[in-house]
Amino acid sequence: MPLQRTVGAGRPRRFCSQACRQWDWVARQRASELALSEDELVMTRSQLDALRDQIYVLQCAIHDVEHDLDPTIDPTSRDFKAALVWLLAAAKPLTEEQLTPSRTSPSGIPRP
Repeated sequence: MPLQRTVGAGRPRRFCSQACRQWDWVARQRASELALSEDELVMTRSQLDALRDQIYVLQCAIHDVEHDLDPTIDPTSRDFKAALVWLLAAAKPLTEEQLTPSRTSPSGIPRP
């Protein structure tokens, strides 16, 4: 949700609501407890496994396309089209994947 720009004195808003501000504070407190740096994050095993699976599928697609379009076998336009379709099918799930916060806060409290 974009933040509304306000004209006048005071600092610009960083959060869309008091609840978002509170969740940010809770997340920072939990990160501090876990000794996480600003560049580290916590994700579930299932999210990591799904991401690895999608990367593996993309790696396989790249390998297949490189093999299928080897210039020594003189690929046809049909080969190029099939390779592109396969590569797009393998890449799209990665671009559509959204890593979203869980419905539980970093402290284990269910979110609304």
